[in-house]
Amino acid sequence: MITIRRKKGLILAHSTDDASVTRRDFIYVASGTMAALGAAAAVWPLIDQMNPSADTLALKEIEVDLASIVPGQQITVEWRKKPVFIRRRTPDEIKQAEETPLDELKDPQADSARVQKPEWLIVVAICTHLGCIPSKDMKGEYGGWLCPCHGSQYDTSGRIRKGPAPNNLAVPAYKFLSDTKVQIG
Repeated sequence: MITIRRKKGLILAHSTDDASVTRRDFIYVASGTMAALGAAAAVWPLIDQMNPSADTLALKEIEVDLASIVPGQQITVEWRKKPVFIRRRTPDEIKQAEETPLDELKDPQADSARVQKPEWLIVVAICTHLGCIPSKDMKGEYGGWLCPCHGSQYDTSGRIRKGPAPNNLAVPAYKFLSDTKVQIG
């Protein structure tokens, strides 16, 4: 027979043949088990809520038709509940982005590392300073975007040029399905 005893605040279990198991010992073990189950049941929703929601998972990948976008125009699409700028750059914008010396950049990154096709720039439109959305209508000094909240300015490649933002606008994973279709995600 297994005996459960309490000694100096600890519950001890050992095998014995006498019937010294008391009702109180059983209540201690049962209470401890229920407390552990209750704690697990209380913590599970807190852990589970960190998983992405179903509507976010549904937007894991999106396809965008680029046929109607003319050079110099940009559209904003939503991907994973984030705005994404898709800009068809003009030859002047491409030239300006490619010729920018990397030593002038806060977060040095060549334009060729940010685009798959030079005329198409695809970036997540969230400022890397405090998560604001740069204005698509207001151009900064460098021909790109201006974050009106704190004055961060991005160039025509989405690279930070001026202001408090520490990093370039993020480039999401994407691939061209054809000349006029892109899949983001």
